[in-house]
Parts: sequence; structure tokens; C-alpha cells
Amino acid sequence: MSFLPNSQLHTGGIIREAGNAHDYKTGDWRTFVPEFIEDNCINCMFCWIYCPDDAIEIDTSGSKPIMKGIIADHCKGCGICAHECPPAKKGKSALVMVREEK
Repeated sequence: MSFLPNSQLHTGGIIREAGNAHDYKTGDWRTFVPEFIEDNCINCMFCWIYCPDDAIEIDTSGSKPIMKGIIADHCKGCGICAHECPPAKKGKSALVMVREEK
């Protein structure tokens, strides 16, 4: 038994429009945010591979992708990118989690 006509209630779990994640800004409730330290980045792209929110900005215009930073509108502050970032250059990671000051 339904209390609302189907035209007013969307069925859950259905993606009505593919590729629309960038239309939604979902990163405004976080407490921590990744800080990008470009000098430590080796462009391994682990952050991009593991980010669940497509919040890693990359430049693909050259022969290999280059990490450019974090897209704050999509980052939820989960810290997966910083966890997966290898301490390769100078023994330090390119991504570290810091408390976001608003």
C-alpha cells in the first residue's frame, strides 16, 4: 500500500542520470581536510585511485597525469588519500590531514 503517488516519490537506489556526481557539493560537513604538499608529490596517483568521492584534481594534458590538488566541494575528509599517499619524497607524504578551519 502506497501513501504517495509514484510521481512524487523516487525509488531508492536508482541512478536516474549517470555521471552527475560533480553536480552535487557534498564536502561541507567535514572536520579534517587533506593538505596537499606539492613538493612531496611523486604523482603516483594512489590518492586518485582510492578517493571514494572523486575529490582529487589531476592534470591529464601531458604525457602522464599530475596531481594538482583537492576539490574541496567533493572532499568529505575521510583521510583515505592521506593514508594511501606514500612517504616517498624526502620521507614525507604529499597529503596530510589537518583540522579544517572555517
